[in-house]
Amino acid sequence: MNIAAIGSPQQLEELNSIFSLASCQFTALENTKNISTTTFDIIFDLSFDNHPESINDYMGIQASTILFLSAVKIQLHQAIPKVLQAQVIGINALPGFLSRPLLEACTLNSAIDTNLLKSLGWQSIQRVESRIGMVSARIICMIINEAYFTLQEGTANRADIDKGMKLGTAYPHGPFEWCDKIGIINVYEILHAMALDTHDERYKICSLLKTEYLIATSN
Repeated sequence: MNIAAIGSPQQLEELNSIFSLASCQFTALENTKNISTTTFDIIFDLSFDNHPESINDYMGIQASTILFLSAVKIQLHQAIPKVLQAQVIGINALPGFLSRPLLEACTLNSAIDTNLLKSLGWQSIQRVESRIGMVSARIICMIINEAYFTLQEGTANRADIDKGMKLGTAYPHGPFEWCDKIGIINVYEILHAMALDTHDERYKICSLLKTEYLIATSN
């Protein structure tokens, strides 16, 4: 099986931890330039929702190629032309999520080939609607946001909030630990996209979180 992947070193490492490349011809690509001129069975674009305009680079790929595109910050129907819709599987490829045994995935007009996904290494597949944040990222980013409000109000410090959430809810990570894994930039952009999409006050971003996002993007 000829597989290509585009993403950060952390994302590629997580992808590698899921499936064995022993029986695959694997190519790590820096970008999508000229990607339609090379034959791949599967392409993982793990940062697609950061640059959805790159979908134009996939026009002309062979019809049998399966595209796994990160789709947490976008809705697929807004980014994928009809000619490619049957080939696209949207996934949650955020750092810390891709290496889980469960893959969160969505499609536009076709069933998900669960046998293929399991053969790649994922133990189970959760099919979700193509919505910004999907399910788990939406929930965790909201929890992170609430944790920032608690920190901003001076109710508790970061370590105590993390410890309280892990002991009280049996979460594997506390909100700030999750934030470090996902990245403050991703957390902010997901919350911002959800707020624009829903106009729901629940997604109002804590000013302290926004401040840390602005510091991160200025570095």
